[in-house]
Amino acid sequence: MKEAEILKSIIDESEMHFHNITEEEWNAKPSAIKWSKKEILGHLCDSAMNNIRRFVVSQYETDNKIVYAQNAWVTSQGYRHACYKDVAALWKLLNEQLIRILETMPAEKLLNTCITEEKHTLQWLAEDYIVHLNHHLAQIGNKI
Repeated sequence: MKEAEILKSIIDESEMHFHNITEEEWNAKPSAIKWSKKEILGHLCDSAMNNIRRFVVSQYETDNKIVYAQNAWVTSQGYRHACYKDVAALWKLLNEQLIRILETMPAEKLLNTCITEEKHTLQWLAEDYIVHLNHHLAQIGNKI
């Protein structure tokens, strides 16, 4: 699946970029209600966790509603107080797991559906995951 290959290159490019961000830059909040770069990366971990569940469950059960309250997840996970290296390592591992799932998923399962806010095929969710990931990596300053 091409999304798995795209995801591999995003991980490689992002890791190089992450090393150039200072701890102060990871922790700085643009405002009291905006996420820091580290919290954005934490949100991407949460997104990966939820998408792992979507891609696994929806291979054997269709039309499950799998959603999450993103602000509550970021707060509850405590990313603000975590070491940015730990959050980056978690992000990498979760995305490597997503790659394994996408690479081993039978092609016919890509037509199975899952409900987020709307019903989508797993193919659409895989494509949208890349779009969502790139959007937030751009907020961190990673131009992919």
